Amino acid sequence: MMFKVNLQNPQPRLVRKTTEILEKGGVIICPTDTTYGIGCDLFNKKAVERVYRIKEAEPDKPLSFICADLKDLSTYAVGVSNYAYQTMRRLFPGPYTFVLRASKMVPKIMRSRRKTVGIRIPDNEICLSIVRKLGHPIVSTSVAQPRDEVLSDPEEIHARFGKRVDLVIDGGVLLSDLSSVVGLCGEAPVVIREGKGNVRFFLE
Repeated sequence: MMFKVNLQNPQPRLVRKTTEILEKGGVIICPTDTTYGIGCDLFNKKAVERVYRIKEAEPDKPLSFICADLKDLSTYAVGVSNYAYQTMRRLFPGPYTFVLRASKMVPKIMRSRRKTVGIRIPDNEICLSIVRKLGHPIVSTSVAQPRDEVLSDPEEIHARFGKRVDLVIDGGVLLSDLSSVVGLCGEAPVVIREGKGNVRFFLE
């Protein structure tokens, strides 16, 4: 199944249908501000396991999740410094994944061995509308498999993954680039991956 959703003004009916799929344990593919992402309800363990299988990712590879806004930080992250908060306030929504210490609200399957988690607030109204309607975060990992290119055309994504997921959301062709990943657990930021988001000021 595939929905064509308006990027600037996502149709409420389609957003509602998408959240109904997620609430039933479904897996979707949805655009972000970087790549199309494979996603599911953060709190549905079977759906998260299914995302790992579709992604063909190792179980110890941490997945990030999308929050609606910074109000969610206190629920899903602990020990957030003033510097970390101000950094995220300045750069979110945007093409970054910030790694923080996970709270006990984050399901165990989503925590790394270091008890950290990657949090995103993409600059994309489609995925943010879905998260807001669902009422809590969704898991999101790029639509690519090991040794494979990142896919940016929803028609191609549907052809390759349509039978493995419950819904592909067509938000147009993306100029895909992975998010920049920055660790904000310690006193100083750590650039883990340089992607679409500018990280030069972290390296100065």
